[in-house]
Amino acid sequence: MPDEKGNTIPDFSRVGFYGGDRSIPNIPIVKTISATGADDQQLIQQAIDEVSNRPLDATGFRGAILLKRGLYKIAASLRLEASGVILRGEGNTENGTRIQLTAATQMPLLRVTGSGTPREIPGTRTQVTDNYVPAGTHSLTVSDATRYKAGDKVMVFRPATRQWIQDLKMDQIEGRDGTKQWQPDEYNLSFERVITKIEGNKVFIDNPIVMPMEPKYGTPIIFKYEFSKRINHVGIEQLFFQSDYSSDTAENHGWQAILCDRIENSWIRNVSSRYFGYACVELGSLAKHISVLNSNCLDAKSIITGGRRYSFCNNGQLNLFMNCHTTEGRHDFVTGARVCGPNVFYNCTAQQTHADIGPHHRWASGTLYDNIVTDGEINVQDRGNYGSGHGWAGVTQIVWNCTAKNAAVQSPWVSGKNYCIGLKGKKSTGRFKDRPDGEWELMNQTAEPASLYMAQLKARQR
Repeated sequence: MPDEKGNTIPDFSRVGFYGGDRSIPNIPIVKTISATGADDQQLIQQAIDEVSNRPLDATGFRGAILLKRGLYKIAASLRLEASGVILRGEGNTENGTRIQLTAATQMPLLRVTGSGTPREIPGTRTQVTDNYVPAGTHSLTVSDATRYKAGDKVMVFRPATRQWIQDLKMDQIEGRDGTKQWQPDEYNLSFERVITKIEGNKVFIDNPIVMPMEPKYGTPIIFKYEFSKRINHVGIEQLFFQSDYSSDTAENHGWQAILCDRIENSWIRNVSSRYFGYACVELGSLAKHISVLNSNCLDAKSIITGGRRYSFCNNGQLNLFMNCHTTEGRHDFVTGARVCGPNVFYNCTAQQTHADIGPHHRWASGTLYDNIVTDGEINVQDRGNYGSGHGWAGVTQIVWNCTAKNAAVQSPWVSGKNYCIGLKGKKSTGRFKDRPDGEWELMNQTAEPASLYMAQLKARQR
């Protein structure tokens, strides 16, 4: 139901590998290796490099590398930097394919990344002329749509202004050592979209706007862009990643099992990690349309404080985390700063958690937490001077049929709302009792549909 300004809960169904419109394929094996019992760093890296140099087939894949069941020890990060390569094991348990990082310093076990950054195509920039663009809409009115056509990749760019920060009261964060007030040039947001059709000067886009936009807080613009060096069609599957460690609070060991950035339309499925200090999977800000499925982050090793144990961490957009499980994490299903949605965490569980689930700091927009079960907290709030001055963690954050010990869901002073529907647990006041309450419905009841993400996906695909 639209609110008084027309904002609605957005459609979250077009996230993950090809927005849920394609099944993840089973790519044929072109290279098989077996563990030697010694240092297998070179063995695995050479296999990745060999397959990376194969030509792409008609579907955009080069082939799969099979790591046979066994223990592979490596002393430094593996690198995967080409499209179309699948890294596959024979099981994500200790008795499957286990890759053990022995490094005594913080690093990812597997780094998957393209290169470069998005480039604006000159002469394609135009202003959005709507007086108010509500959350949930799939269209924008622009000053001149003649330079666009269906299928164009566009960036919806929303600049920040000092007035917006003042109205959010993010220039008034109570200071402590290291606290930074928000600055406008740090909060410009870029949402990647595809044009689906054009009617006059109205441009329709594939994924919704996930935060209200209004000219008084900066006139939005759109422009075409290209990102030629971003890689795609990468798959990581059926693997068990493990880090050496010297103690439960050790800091000098593997940090992420998998770190991905500058990548799109790819997947990580049926993987497990154990003993890393930061994450099983971290997606960088330029990771898009990634599916992270059926994966586990187990028994993190680090001191239990800031910047550690973010079990499944998303900084990109249009990504899906589904059927994932964690133990001994802190922020288990979490977004970082200025994360542009939609993004979805669905049907995930966290046990023995040491902090809260939710947007962690600095204005994530458009995240769905759907059927998350935790023995800790779920919070969407003004975090104030936590960290270096996190402030408002997010907007258009939807907590749907989740279970938690406690939850605080508050809405920012301006620019949208947050929602808590069907929570099983206790409502808490959050860090600040005077912040506006979010939209709450059906406390300790089950909302229908049981899963918002699955219902939206099925409705769209009918």
